[in-house]
Amino acid sequence: MFFLNREQTNPYFNLAAEEYLLRQGPGDMFMLWQNEPCVVIGKHQNAFAEINYRYCRDEKIPVIRRISGGGAVYHGPGNINFSFIKTVEKENAVDFSRFLKPMMETFARLGLAVTSGKRNDLYIHGLKFSGNAEHVYRDKVLHHGTILFDANLDVLNLALTPSGKIFTDKAVKSVRSKVTNLKPYLPDIETIDEFTTLLIQSAGQSIPELQPFSLSDSDIHNINSLATEKYSTWDWNFGYSPQYIFTVSLKVLGENREYNFTVKNGYIIDIQAHEALKSQKAFRLLQSCFAGRQFREETLLNIINDRYNELADAGFEPESLLSSLF
Repeated sequence: MFFLNREQTNPYFNLAAEEYLLRQGPGDMFMLWQNEPCVVIGKHQNAFAEINYRYCRDEKIPVIRRISGGGAVYHGPGNINFSFIKTVEKENAVDFSRFLKPMMETFARLGLAVTSGKRNDLYIHGLKFSGNAEHVYRDKVLHHGTILFDANLDVLNLALTPSGKIFTDKAVKSVRSKVTNLKPYLPDIETIDEFTTLLIQSAGQSIPELQPFSLSDSDIHNINSLATEKYSTWDWNFGYSPQYIFTVSLKVLGENREYNFTVKNGYIIDIQAHEALKSQKAFRLLQSCFAGRQFREETLLNIINDRYNELADAGFEPESLLSSLF
């Protein structure tokens, strides 16, 4: 099995590297890697329902969709991620224990009493420190997980606490758990670099015959291309979300009125309101402005600015309209 300690911290690159190495890598592989601050959501999640959109936007925390399932997680300088790529039998492709076992053995050598939960997370003293997910491609499986060592848990909680909007969809929902860092349980380890070094040494005993591997210039070029064309795009990170309906309260003529927006493939395909509102000018204008448009902040801001006077004449408050939607 090859071992790659990835030096890159760009989250778009690192998520692209997972897919590239799964599809075109040299074979079975174990990897460690870190990201700059970001939120990573599961493939089948509704991005807006999983995050505090305004907080992530204001703090410039990117939101990136991965190819595996599962829930949303926070990455940053205080956590390290591990990945396995392995050729498996198709009949038994998904088997979390295949990879959790060596990782639990690795932690045990560091003196940590780690347990696994029913959702394939890892816990210490009843608190979660590692979320795990898998993706199967042909006869290979990608398994990856997070390890909270010294993460900023306040930022984690703020980024992963949804805004409170009501969403109706069939997307996979994150299961919120109380989390902790491992650093308090490792008093002799001060930095994440020290922790990573010990993790590599211990993992080598559970995962024998690790052979060092480095990305070639060609690999890096191809991964960067995939990051640009897919992982850094709004279409993948937000537009790929399963179809959903969200309810929003908008002020019209000083009154709060509820509207239901249906979004599919990132586009507003329908707007509905209570029967009593459907004949009103405000509702018709709302449909005219937003139906068929991309549910993207920049797109809707341009529409609001272009039709500012019409919206104001219909009784909307254009200055607060965008913040009500997002």
